[in-house]
Amino acid sequence: MAIVKMKKLRLIAMREQRDELMGRLLRLGCLEVHEPEGMLSDEQTTALLRPERAGLTAARNRQAEMESALRVLGKYAPEKKKLLAPRPEVDQEAFWDGQALERDMELARQLNELEGQLRHLAADEARLKDELAALEPWEALDLPLETDGTRTCALALANVPAQVDMESVADAAEAVTEQVQLVLVSQDEQMKCFVVIAIKEDMAAVLEALRTVGGTQVTFPGVTGTARDNMDDRREKLAQIDVQRRLITDQIAGEKARAADLRLSADRLATQCAQAEAAERLRGTDSVVALEGWFPAPDEDRLKRALESFDCAWEITDPAPEEYPDVPVKLKNNLLTKPMNMVTEMYSLPAYTGVDPNPLMFPFFILFYGMMMADMGYGILMIIGGLLLKKSRARGMMGYMAGLLLMGGVSTFIFGAVTGGFFGDFLTQVVKLTSGKDFALPSLFTPLDDTLAILIGSMCLGLVHIITGMAVSFIRKIKAGQVLDAVFEELTWWVVFAGLGCMFLLHTNIVLYVGLALVVVGPIITGKGLGKITGIFGSLYNHVTGYFGDILSYSRLMALMLAGSVIAQVFNTLGAIPGNVVIFVVISMVGNALNFALNLLGCYVHDLRLQCLEFFNKFYEDGGKSFRPLDMQTKFVDIVKQ
Repeated sequence: MAIVKMKKLRLIAMREQRDELMGRLLRLGCLEVHEPEGMLSDEQTTALLRPERAGLTAARNRQAEMESALRVLGKYAPEKKKLLAPRPEVDQEAFWDGQALERDMELARQLNELEGQLRHLAADEARLKDELAALEPWEALDLPLETDGTRTCALALANVPAQVDMESVADAAEAVTEQVQLVLVSQDEQMKCFVVIAIKEDMAAVLEALRTVGGTQVTFPGVTGTARDNMDDRREKLAQIDVQRRLITDQIAGEKARAADLRLSADRLATQCAQAEAAERLRGTDSVVALEGWFPAPDEDRLKRALESFDCAWEITDPAPEEYPDVPVKLKNNLLTKPMNMVTEMYSLPAYTGVDPNPLMFPFFILFYGMMMADMGYGILMIIGGLLLKKSRARGMMGYMAGLLLMGGVSTFIFGAVTGGFFGDFLTQVVKLTSGKDFALPSLFTPLDDTLAILIGSMCLGLVHIITGMAVSFIRKIKAGQVLDAVFEELTWWVVFAGLGCMFLLHTNIVLYVGLALVVVGPIITGKGLGKITGIFGSLYNHVTGYFGDILSYSRLMALMLAGSVIAQVFNTLGAIPGNVVIFVVISMVGNALNFALNLLGCYVHDLRLQCLEFFNKFYEDGGKSFRPLDMQTKFVDIVKQ
């Protein structure tokens, strides 16, 4: 239930050792680097220190170049990847192989150049196809396209929309001069193409008249020869482009075996970017550089040993109270509580002075999830999914999800065994269809027959959940010296809850009277003037309605258990209606798959709501900043640290 204690490092090192120092810190992976704010608070020191330049832009450009090469390989030489296959492992010596990186960078440049050639070919292909489309209507014209007439006559190419009648076009031209002739070359659904022949002096007026009926002059600047000859030339060039494209794509595909090397180098470059980004947070002079950072207290010895090999001066201090809002938060997790980070990080990390909610939340979250799903078949599927994710060495949110699926699956299986559910009543229906006999799995209770008992049990679990949150709040207030708040907020209502239990179970009201007396006394002691009277009513109203509403929220545990069981049984019943086992299995599996997917998400959301709204609001202080150390964060490989 602890948040890892953090310490602050202030360091001044020789400039010539900067890159080596940052590399060592990167390999340690325990220091979150910041600008030396303490030093920058002094104006004279600020005037001496200037921002560092560590080649971050160049590193990012190289990284972008490598990622572009990977996209090229993925596009033209895709690999078949196994689902949830684990990432390859690489030792640190191989990971930091600079020669291999430069070889891969050279290949990346070649791949990007080849992809650039393909883009140029695509642009040329588009241009040639456009020219081919423009020439196609004139293919039947056995006349060089550069021909513009004879000594006395002019010749022009023109077109009009397909809906325009050629007679109206001829009438428009003849309205200018009778010495004009229109020769239709081709027509399709979009346009009609024709040749205009007229006296040179009249051609301009004729073309102007044609515009009144939608006519447009067509020209082919720089084109010589007939349309058919030019079309043959374009087709030949397109064929050559196809050949060149195949040669280039084959050349790219030939580097498919190097894809793994490029991915490894992409991680190398990402790590270099992280190191350069951290280095540019430093401030320095011509001879020294300065940094500040936070690190976990358990890593202090490791950090000191690493710094001893450098010519540097450092100071390690505990965070001052005024620095608490800026101290990054790292949760101390074990194998069981680590998956709870998925919930905590989705909500908000606790403040540095707050409480790690994961150990408190873990038993309730897993218990509630299994209670809502409550099916052995679904539990088995969840366990299989969790094991597959574990096998793939998933990290981050997917790693947390693997743990949640595994533990939630175990809880779901146990509750399924208690309620006798295996894909609803799947086995009952199968036995009935095959043998005609009645069969049911043994169970302690069933959602349909023991609904009221499950509802009462759900709210009792909710009460325990809420009291646990109140207990954490009580302990925190006592440690902070807020004794009266602890007594009249938490302890008072524990007495009230105990009094209600004694009233129903032991038929005595004495404990309840004591609790109610504390409810009245609390506002009188802590209030002032009229606030003492109004405080009594306010305390009663807020706490009674608040706790009643909170406890009632846990009825969703019963509701989701009942809904999942009923939906599964409905699909099983529908599948059994035809009386055919094969049809039953198909319908049942489809229905149960939908039900499983719906409940997998729905139970998580409702479980999350119970933790965040009903549990956290009793003690949780959020607003923590995630601890993000300078570390080797890789995307494609796992580094085996030595």
